[in-house]
Amino acid sequence: MSRATKRKHVVKEVLGDFITPTENQQIVKVIGSRGNNLHQTVTAQGETFLVSMPTKFRKNIWIKRGDFVIVDPIEEGEKVKAEISFILYKDHIQYLQKQQLW
Repeated sequence: MSRATKRKHVVKEVLGDFITPTENQQIVKVIGSRGNNLHQTVTAQGETFLVSMPTKFRKNIWIKRGDFVIVDPIEEGEKVKAEISFILYKDHIQYLQKQQLW
């Protein structure tokens, strides 16, 4: 698969799908980038930790400070406690608010 084709599929997946978090996933806010595909996040309860960006999003999707993401916890992680599974944009947040999951 070429790089352009991969980017097209990843972008279509991120922008097109409306998902809801499962019971072990949680919604967190990105408060900064630490480099090496790691991002500092904060939960609704105020807990801060690092999350990693999976390979499929790297160089295809950009995350900036203030964005919301859905993360999957990593059990064996000490510093990096979760991995990004989905990036939430304005339309996704409005969908979650209508479903009363926000």
